Amino acid sequence: MTGESAKREHPLPERLGIIGTGTIARGLAAVAARHGAVIVCARSEASALAAQVVLDADAVEVEVTLDHARLAEASFVVEAIAEDPAAKGELFARLRDVLAPDAILATTTSSLSVAELAALSGRPERFAALHVFNPVRKMDLVELAYGEQASVDTRARTRALCEALGKTPVEVPDTPGFVVNRLLFPYLFNAVELLEQTGLEPVAVDTCMRLGAAHPLGPLALLDLVGLDVAAAIGETIGAPVPARVSTLISEGALGRKAGRGFYAY
Repeated sequence: MTGESAKREHPLPERLGIIGTGTIARGLAAVAARHGAVIVCARSEASALAAQVVLDADAVEVEVTLDHARLAEASFVVEAIAEDPAAKGELFARLRDVLAPDAILATTTSSLSVAELAALSGRPERFAALHVFNPVRKMDLVELAYGEQASVDTRARTRALCEALGKTPVEVPDTPGFVVNRLLFPYLFNAVELLEQTGLEPVAVDTCMRLGAAHPLGPLALLDLVGLDVAAAIGETIGAPVPARVSTLISEGALGRKAGRGFYAY
């Protein structure tokens, strides 16, 4: 299906704005741009240029800007910056005089309290967690979570947006790690501990889980894909002890695929 036919069949019900230029932000923008107009807000000229190069390679048209005022035109804005409550709170404060009164503000957080972020947003009735998975183009699931004050309209519009993007939304509790990360990361870290206890090579552990459990990616390769720094932050948030080997690799700058080295070399 071409981009144009996708737009005709599943047009976006919202004018979408995305704040951030990381992997998740770029992936979400690339998927959404095949269905409607998208504005991406970057924090620097360098990050804007890098995002534009990636999006151009995906053959999608996305407006990349440094001007948050452009988000006044958006009816649904997704924040996809670092998992830092202070940074998110500062951003939300800047958006209060920018966003339209009926615009929904969403966050891609996978581990922070949605209720607390909703309070920081100043619009708790129009706030949602929209947790998409990497790579966004291939992963169908979106975990949706809300604070108690989220309106029925907010829930309906958020679900409708996900469905227009061709994703499968599942509403989950506002608990650290939601469902996937809460169950996934103890398993991933257990694989690291097994590696240390047995002296097995990463490829041996990963091959066992791929061929024996029909997993598309072994646990150690998956940690590299997620990013070891991101994995450690999630582990700390959900109370899953971070293995020493993960901490050591992080201290060496070996963060996984994005750094060219983790459990594997890339």
